[in-house]
Amino acid sequence: MSRRIKRTQTRSDRPTDRRKDERPKAEAARSAGAPAKRGAPKREPGKRTDGDRPRRESFAGERDAPRSEFGRGKGDRVRAPRGEREDRRETFEPRGKRAAAAKPARFGSERSERKPVAAPPPKKPEPETAVLPTKVQTVVVTADENNMRVDRFLEARFPGLSFSHIQRIVRKGELRVNGKRADSKDRLEEGQTVRIPPLKLDAPKVSGVLSEAEQKTLDSLKAMTLYEDDDVLVLNKPVGLAVQGGSGMTRHIDQMLEVMRDAKGQKPRLVHRIDRETSGCLLIAKTRFAASHLTGAFRSRSARKIYWALVAGVPKPKQGRISTYLAKDEGEDDTIMRVAAHGDEGASHAVTYYAVVEASANKLAWVSLKPVTGRTHQLRAHMAHIGHPIVGDPKYFNIENWALPGGLQNRLHLLARRIVIPHPRGGVIDATAPLPPHMLQSWNLLGLEHDRFDPIENAPEE
Repeated sequence: MSRRIKRTQTRSDRPTDRRKDERPKAEAARSAGAPAKRGAPKREPGKRTDGDRPRRESFAGERDAPRSEFGRGKGDRVRAPRGEREDRRETFEPRGKRAAAAKPARFGSERSERKPVAAPPPKKPEPETAVLPTKVQTVVVTADENNMRVDRFLEARFPGLSFSHIQRIVRKGELRVNGKRADSKDRLEEGQTVRIPPLKLDAPKVSGVLSEAEQKTLDSLKAMTLYEDDDVLVLNKPVGLAVQGGSGMTRHIDQMLEVMRDAKGQKPRLVHRIDRETSGCLLIAKTRFAASHLTGAFRSRSARKIYWALVAGVPKPKQGRISTYLAKDEGEDDTIMRVAAHGDEGASHAVTYYAVVEASANKLAWVSLKPVTGRTHQLRAHMAHIGHPIVGDPKYFNIENWALPGGLQNRLHLLARRIVIPHPRGGVIDATAPLPPHMLQSWNLLGLEHDRFDPIENAPEE
C-alpha cells in the first residue's frame, strides 16, 4: 500500500468525539474543495454544512423563499436554482425594499387605504386691541406712515376710534403736528411728532360674532356690492345715505363698515367720497395695501369717473370743458362752493368734461360728466355755473320760475355711473351702477334710452 493511502486511512480512523457536522469552521473550509470520499454517508436534504454555499447566497435564498400559511420552519428552507440566484445578484435591491416586496399583497392594500392622520388646525391669531391712551402722548411718524393723512394715521394707530371723535379732536386743535394745529386731510411726513390727547375708543368687537343689528348691516352692504375681492370693494351707494358722519348723523357708510373689521381690528377704508344725495359707485379699500395704491391712482388722475345727470335746458356746445377755481363758503348749517378767482384764499382749480347724450324738448338734457379733479360739489357747482343746474339740486339750482315737469320727483338727479381704476395687484377695476329709482322713473317718463352710447367715452382728457 502506498504511503499516501496509509496517511489517508490513518486520518479517517482517528478517533473523535465530535460529530462531522460540528467540525470547526476552519476545518470545514479546508475540506470544502476536497473530492468526496467513497462510502461517505449521504447528506440529509434538510441538513447542510456551512461550507456548502457562501453565506450571502444562502441568505438570499432563504429570504426570497415562499412562505407557508403558518410561516417557515428551520427545516423548511428551500434554495432557489443557480440561475435564479445569479439573476438576483445582478438585480440586487436594498434589504428594506426587497423585504417589503416579499410581503403578501393584502398588507400593501391595507396600508394604501389607511388615511393619514390630520394635523391639528393652526390656532387663529387673537385680535390685536389698541392700548387706550389715558393721558397726552407724543408719537413719531414712521417710514411706513409717511404721506398718510392725519385721520388715517389715527385710525391705523388706534383701531376702533370713531370718525366723529377724530374730527372733534382735530377741530378743537387737541391734535398737533410739530406743535401746530392740523387738519384731518393734512398728510404726515416721516420724523414728524404728533401730539395725541386722551382718546375714547369704541368697545372692541369680538371677531366672527355679530349681533342681529350688525348682521343686518352686513347684509345691507352685501346688497349694495357691485364688485368685491380681497383688496377692493365697490358699493352702489343709495340716495340719502351719507358716506361719512356729521353732527347728529348716526348711520353712514363709514360707520357701517365697522362690521367688516378683520381679526387685527382693521376695517375697510374710504378711498373717495360722493355727496349724500348722489347715488352710485363708491370705491372702498379693504386693506392698507389697497388704500395706498388706490389713493395714489386718484392723486395721479389715473382713475376715471363718469357721472350721469339730468339738467335744465340743453348745454351749448353739446360737448365741452369747464375750468374754474372753486372755494368754500362755510355757513353755520351748510357749505356752498362758489366760483372764485385764481389766487383767492382757499381757491382750488377744478376741471370737468361734459357731453349731452340726449335732449327732451329742449327743456331737459341727459348729460354725461367726467371730472378731472375731485373738488367738493364740483359737478353741481360747474353745471350751475354754465347755466344748466342739475334737476332737484337744493343748493345750486338757481333758475327762477322754472317748473318741474309733471311726474318727475324733486330729488337730485345725479348718479356716479361708472368708475375705472387700476387694480392694486394688476388689471383694471371697471364697475357700473344702475339708475336709482327716481332717475329711472324720469328716464322712462321722458323716453330716454339709458343704454344709449355715451359720448363722454371719447372726450379728451388732460
